[in-house]
Amino acid sequence: MEKVAVCEKSYQDFKVCCIATGGAKNNALRMGVDIGRWIEKSTGFQFASGTINIIILTNVVLTGGAMARAIMTATEAKTAALQDRDVRSTLSPQLQATGTGTDHMIVVSGLDSSALIKHTGGHTKMGELIAVSTKNAVAEALRKHDN
Repeated sequence: MEKVAVCEKSYQDFKVCCIATGGAKNNALRMGVDIGRWIEKSTGFQFASGTINIIILTNVVLTGGAMARAIMTATEAKTAALQDRDVRSTLSPQLQATGTGTDHMIVVSGLDSSALIKHTGGHTKMGELIAVSTKNAVAEALRKHDN
């Protein structure tokens, strides 16, 4: 948490805050390509250090579907931040990483019910705010942690 990054974005009455920690130097993966080495039934496996944790906070109420889509939007933005920094998979260094094997994300819906948000994809203003704040916060967190 010493190297946490925060990025806030707003548009009219919409506000989004992204809080991110980032470390990918020893734990980066390309999902869908790299193999998983830990079997959930086994014990004693140690993950390499480094992870990307993201908390998205909004001031407006998001539907359940909008919260789920916000995770997709933020995940795409996290991957864009990794691509912009040319972070490579630890297991497949010839490939760009899409995240780490231990990434987590939380989306918190706000309380301002004057606007019920049903869509948070890239074509929406709320989706844009989520994506830009996430990409900026993840890039800063990676810079601070991995340099």
